[in-house]
Amino acid sequence: MSQITTHILDTTLGKPAAGVTIVLSAQQGENWTELARGVTNADGRIANLLPTDEPLPLGIYKMKFFTKEYFEQQSTPNFYPFVEIVFDVATTAHYHVPLLLNPFGYSTYRGS
Repeated sequence: MSQITTHILDTTLGKPAAGVTIVLSAQQGENWTELARGVTNADGRIANLLPTDEPLPLGIYKMKFFTKEYFEQQSTPNFYPFVEIVFDVATTAHYHVPLLLNPFGYSTYRGS
């Protein structure tokens, strides 16, 4: 398992959100550098977004979830074209960043 993991639950349908592109980026000064990209599987997860044997440097990271494409595949009107979650990696511990999603809202938390 990589140091950073995520999953997406579509709270309107009550099921995982499959087929969502996610980009992980690191903050470097005022800019962001893409580190990894993946697409959620049928369980709404990406198995290995990062290599499992390399801890990330401490710092600020961002996960960008491309939600518009997900809802367009279902012909569902939506409000947010993407969701960005910015978080601080302060240790080499595992970070789980879930997204609870519906067409007109979302929430997140630090998971385990």
